[in-house]
Amino acid sequence: MSARFADDRGLGRYLKDRRAKLDPAAFGFPPERRRTPGLRREEVAQRASISATWYTWLEQGRGGAASADVLDRIAHALMLTDAEREHLFLLGLGRPPEARYRRDEGVTPRLQRVLDALEPCPALIRTATWDVVAWNRAATVMLTDYGAVPPEERNALRAIFLDPRVRAVHYDWESVARFVVSAFRVDAARAGAAAAVAPLVEELSRRSPEFAAMWRENDVLGHHGEGVKQIRHPVLGPIAFEYSAFAVDARPDLSLLIYNPASPADAEKIATLAGVTPSPGATR
Repeated sequence: MSARFADDRGLGRYLKDRRAKLDPAAFGFPPERRRTPGLRREEVAQRASISATWYTWLEQGRGGAASADVLDRIAHALMLTDAEREHLFLLGLGRPPEARYRRDEGVTPRLQRVLDALEPCPALIRTATWDVVAWNRAATVMLTDYGAVPPEERNALRAIFLDPRVRAVHYDWESVARFVVSAFRVDAARAGAAAAVAPLVEELSRRSPEFAAMWRENDVLGHHGEGVKQIRHPVLGPIAFEYSAFAVDARPDLSLLIYNPASPADAEKIATLAGVTPSPGATR
């Protein structure tokens, strides 16, 4: 949806409502008596470094289409939460904002319970830079024991290129590695995390000639949210998964990956090895 379809009147009402809920004293503005609650329009404009006249027009529904940069500055000026900022962009531009990279803040206990409820499907949550921040028991026994890896090294690229055990389980490691590098490049760029991943790219390029060569090729994929993964497990032998990636609501920096066993027999073997009870509907 383009900016010309933005809800100008809805944007104005939303800005006025958010402005009215702010305490002027908390922002260092004079505590003198005010006719209306909240910040004044010129105070919001001052905090956002935009024209007070234009901000007034935006609230009146006649300011035209604001740029993403201006909306970001207004969101900061109004101290909007991530959810409120997204709503601001939907009203102002007709689309959500680009995902913003932020360093690992962990996951909530509720998200961890979701992962655990997916047993025997291996499932994990990773950041836009492919750091793994949560996983379930099935992921531990089928993919990587991330609990045994130092937190600063829990990265999917690091596992693919530097862990010989991970390399050994893939039938066609090179194809998998190329896919991972391409998908990682897309995710990091989309999140604006080029600077954040630079040290990892430099380290992997130094320690893995294969990664260095693949990274230089600059290949990108159009879609990597689902597919089929086949591995050669050291205990269970050949296992096939159908995997899917999902966004985590209100956390655009996170992705939930679920590896669904391709057959009930595979699911049963994984459940036995992991010592878990399959959840109803967890497999096909």
